[in-house]
Amino acid sequence: MKFDIITIFPNICDSYCNESILKRAKERGLIDIVVHNLRDYTEDKHKKVDDTPYGGGAGMVLKVNPIFKAVTAVKQSTANNQQLTSNTDDLNSNQQTAEGAQESSETTRTILFSAKGKRFVQADAVRLAKYDRLIFVCGRYEGVDERVAEHVVDEELSIGDFVLTGGELPAMMVVDAVARLLPEVLGNTDSAVYESHTDEGVLEHPQYTKPEEFNGWRVPEVLLSGHHRDIETWRKHTSKKA
Repeated sequence: MKFDIITIFPNICDSYCNESILKRAKERGLIDIVVHNLRDYTEDKHKKVDDTPYGGGAGMVLKVNPIFKAVTAVKQSTANNQQLTSNTDDLNSNQQTAEGAQESSETTRTILFSAKGKRFVQADAVRLAKYDRLIFVCGRYEGVDERVAEHVVDEELSIGDFVLTGGELPAMMVVDAVARLLPEVLGNTDSAVYESHTDEGVLEHPQYTKPEEFNGWRVPEVLLSGHHRDIETWRKHTSKKA
């Protein structure tokens, strides 16, 4: 799967993308994360991406035109890459490229992170993991021109009822939540099955590891018993409603 992140602060995403599970998934070719600088799609020498809001008010608003250009360019990049690797003198090859570009557009989802978006939950991670490509638009400042939500992206998402300075953190959270559901990304495939929120509103049972006792705090005896049926019953009883 490919993740494209459109932002005015591309370096924010670097450290998180290049550590731990995401780093290993990238190295194995399971995922690809590309960060695009929105300022590269501006039309003026100052690379201006925002302006004052119509009607007045505090803050600055990200403009629609550079975001439109960025999203359009990112979507076209798949078709362009396919065309570069095809034989342009072969009509059949050109036809296959066009069909491939159409298929790619049908398996791409473009998402804007905003405070008024739908609350992101585990079911959304499962849904988005079925796409081949996710394009994330990261808002900043006072917000984003509403025409982006109306005409450029497919949906708006929020990670909670609070306000952040930008959409980069939500983008990385969704990348993480979706990537770990992809085949072979996690070392143990059961890790993405038996966990919190797999069933809506249910939190996973408590977890313990060695030592058996620390500061007088003991691991529940049932987990040391070796009786798998009793352990499974305990886990079901200690799972919690979110």
